[in-house]
Amino acid sequence: MEFRITGRTALLLFFDIAATYAAYWLASVLTNVLDEVFINNEIYFILGILAFFNVAVLGVMRLYNNLWEYASIDEAIQIVISLALSTFGGAVFLWVIDVRLPIRVFFVSFFLLLFLCGGMRMVYRVMRQKRRALTSQAKSADRPRTLVVGAGETGSLTIDRMASKDPLMPGVPIVATDDDPSKRGLRIHGVKVAGSSDDILDLVDKYDIEQIVVAIPSATLDERRRIYSICTQTDCRLRTLPNVRELRTDELDDVSLRDVDVADLLGREEIILNTRAVSSYIAGETVLVTGGGGSIGSELCRQLCNVAPKRIVVFDMYENDAYLLRRDLSAAYDDIDVVVEIGNVCDTARIEEIFDKYRPGVVFHAAAHKHVPLMEQCPREAVQNNVFGTLNTVRAADEHGVKRFIFISTDKAVNPTSVMGATKRMGEMIMQYYARTSETVYSAVRFGNVLGSNGSVIPVFKRQIAEGGPVTVTHPDIERYFMTIPEASRLVIQAGGMAKGGEIFILDMGDPVKIVDLARSLIQLSGLTPDVDIRIEFTGLREGEKMYEELLMDEESTLPTDNSSIMVSTGQDISYEEVARKLDELEACIEMTDEQAISVLEDAVPTYHHTSYR
Repeated sequence: MEFRITGRTALLLFFDIAATYAAYWLASVLTNVLDEVFINNEIYFILGILAFFNVAVLGVMRLYNNLWEYASIDEAIQIVISLALSTFGGAVFLWVIDVRLPIRVFFVSFFLLLFLCGGMRMVYRVMRQKRRALTSQAKSADRPRTLVVGAGETGSLTIDRMASKDPLMPGVPIVATDDDPSKRGLRIHGVKVAGSSDDILDLVDKYDIEQIVVAIPSATLDERRRIYSICTQTDCRLRTLPNVRELRTDELDDVSLRDVDVADLLGREEIILNTRAVSSYIAGETVLVTGGGGSIGSELCRQLCNVAPKRIVVFDMYENDAYLLRRDLSAAYDDIDVVVEIGNVCDTARIEEIFDKYRPGVVFHAAAHKHVPLMEQCPREAVQNNVFGTLNTVRAADEHGVKRFIFISTDKAVNPTSVMGATKRMGEMIMQYYARTSETVYSAVRFGNVLGSNGSVIPVFKRQIAEGGPVTVTHPDIERYFMTIPEASRLVIQAGGMAKGGEIFILDMGDPVKIVDLARSLIQLSGLTPDVDIRIEFTGLREGEKMYEELLMDEESTLPTDNSSIMVSTGQDISYEEVARKLDELEACIEMTDEQAISVLEDAVPTYHHTSYR
């Protein structure tokens, strides 16, 4: 947590300095040494030293970062220790510079400082709670009986805000749990810590709990997985909140509860990539994002804004999403020029116009048809958009001297069984060919399914649950790799900075997840029981769908990078004649039947083996 001077912090600093002056002056009066010590020495110099030691130690102990309306016994102990250290440090320093104050002055002033500094914080807390209670409009029906998992700082904040009827923390705190044995039996803002996480099921029944708030964001992956597993066995609404120690003090008032989502239950830590370390190629540049209004494209734009491009050009054929994205980015980043251009990557003239107009230095190509079943029904459209739309964009980047071009690929391009996967593999081949002959640095990023993206399985499951089921899964054993949208977007930016030309970057995505497990987790998160309240129905594999996805083809090999979470595959060498022949054949197939188009695509992509379950 960073230290930041806010109006509240400045007021606290001023009060602590004033309290130090008052405490030592009053201590000298009470111990009858005022005339003996301070009149014969430079009083303001001495008090200034003592005040400096006081606020310095309080700052080091992060007592200007804590918000005291959420204070508990931990903070009380912390301020006692801090004031003892500052008093001792001041005494030692004065002794070193040959200023002698009687020990009884320091002893009395210590207790006066406890009363003044600690008491002021407690008064602030009480006033804050009363103000919240008076202004809150929360209704009792919106405040479910709540069990809080975790009695640390985050749990303390949760209980206190709930008790003061904060609308951002809806609930009535009834009981808490903590796996630290020393906290059992204690009370946090009047709420008893009645057991450990192993007691959650019993406590839910005993206290008629309706909501569980998991307030242990700093817990390990295994601890969270175990606790969520216990909580999902109840019918309670399951919620959580961020780690308050990772927030600035001015952000704490806006902390709110959120529903635990499926990403919390996946059983893998999200990989946080050091975007800034490799993103110097973006700073000050005009960046073009094709498909910029989509799930990946829009998050790419948001992440790019954090590394200071001069301009972001959002190119998309759907104006609504692009318009909303521009509005959000312009409001959040007023120093970055965000431009929206509507068009289709299949329109060669339009692509040329965009490159001529903006002269981008970096291109992220995210525009694509991505839905496997739909592309099985419309293979010629998939070829037109995913192959020739990519070719148009790659060629324009080469002709206009773009510095870097990053192509968004998919694990479905590996030994593809679907039209979508085959067209994305062809896009990789186009990228790799141009990487061999162009001064533009081309690379691709290959990753699996993205949680919550448009049309992905998670929104479908949520809609089916809201409608009362059934939740449809194609096969009980089907599994996929998953990552979050921000994680995927950071990987793409990271890859752009690491690229030398022609690489396909692959993220260590952990273990694959069974789709049926995701379905069960979502049902449980909704407070329902799988196959009791909501039925899971298996519908059979669809056309082009694999039982499991792969990240590498047989002929590919991987090399490590400076980031242990990223591998790189150089793929096969592709000759100009081979790529040209494949593109000519594919261009001709646009005028053919769907069956002929699939046959030509199989010839163009040797690793593609079309499967049909009809």
